[in-house]
Amino acid sequence: MRTNMLTLYEIRTIGFEALVRELGPAGAVRFIQQYERGHGDYTQERRSLLPKKSVGEVGRQILRERGTKK
Repeated sequence: MRTNMLTLYEIRTIGFEALVRELGPAGAVRFIQQYERGHGDYTQERRSLLPKKSVGEVGRQILRERGTKK
């Protein structure tokens, strides 16, 4: 298929049909939802949601978590 001859609408339509064919309708929608623009200030929200930990604290937590999974 020569995609350089297709309009953007045609490419979008063919692409979505391929997604539906390979992932099913629900999977295709989930895939598309990953690329929506979103809103707000991600950096500010992230800082307010995540605890402030040093690299050492994160490392110790990882080792603790791995130790409990054995």
